[in-house]
Amino acid sequence: MDHLASAREVFDIEIAALESVKASLDYTFNNTVESIIECILNKGKLIIAGVGKSGNIAHKMAATFNSTAVPAVVLNSVDALHGDLGIINDGDIVLALSYSGESDEIINLISVLKRFNVKIIAMTGHSRSTVAKLSDIILNVKVPREACPFNLAPTSSTTAMLVMGDALAMAILKARNIKRDDFAKYHPSGAIGRALLMKVNQIMRTGDRLPVVRLGTTVRDSLIIMTKAKAGCVGVVDGKGKLVGIFTDGDLRRRMADTPDLLSQAIESVMTKDPVTVREDALAVEALKIFKSRNIDDLLVVNSKKELVGIVDSQDLPRLKIV
Repeated sequence: MDHLASAREVFDIEIAALESVKASLDYTFNNTVESIIECILNKGKLIIAGVGKSGNIAHKMAATFNSTAVPAVVLNSVDALHGDLGIINDGDIVLALSYSGESDEIINLISVLKRFNVKIIAMTGHSRSTVAKLSDIILNVKVPREACPFNLAPTSSTTAMLVMGDALAMAILKARNIKRDDFAKYHPSGAIGRALLMKVNQIMRTGDRLPVVRLGTTVRDSLIIMTKAKAGCVGVVDGKGKLVGIFTDGDLRRRMADTPDLLSQAIESVMTKDPVTVREDALAVEALKIFKSRNIDDLLVVNSKKELVGIVDSQDLPRLKIV
């Protein structure tokens, strides 16, 4: 049996399913986005309900919405009928996930929810189903077939629901003009938190680890400073401490052959003027972008007065888990 062929077939079927759902997007998507935005602006929340595999998708959707500043909770359709309805307030929106649109648990839940002043949005593959008929808005996630060889196990259909949820979350994020800093507030830990919250002044080298010399210093003395700081470069500043240049190990190797008495030369005669820099209050992720785009090993850090205050060594990034 060719397992790779089986895997590629699943990919092809699910990609085709997503293309089909994408082609069917219409004004109901806009209505859903606008309804959810209105709801949260009025201090409401998004309640997501599903059963079985759809219930698993509901948990992922809620996590994504919460991380993008849309308050969302998952409501167990069975527990809801035994007291958990207390989580619902008038003005909330209920997103009901049921591909068949005939799940008894979801139908029973919606019937009870009609007692509340909530808007119900059905995410289903059958626009004429009972769940669809009981809902205010219908999001169509109908797929041509499941990836299951028997066309039974929820595969393409749950993928379509998952992507539709992501599309809603991203559309709402853009519509609300959520900024990077806003997003960072909801991801204070892990790789996202490190990339979005950590500032350059938290990762830069300072003090004895900051190699810096003034104009007029010889290349020999500059190399001694670099060695003591265990760095691959030295920043050059003027009498006021403002950064004016950089001299690197690479510069040394390139100039050894064509610069007589290199070691006795003044550093300004061989330095690179106007080096690439980053502000100390910039996000660490900005430093990472500079490293990748400029293909450099060391990045000098300046303050608002263009004074040299630190250095970021690319070798430090893996240790700090910024890469």
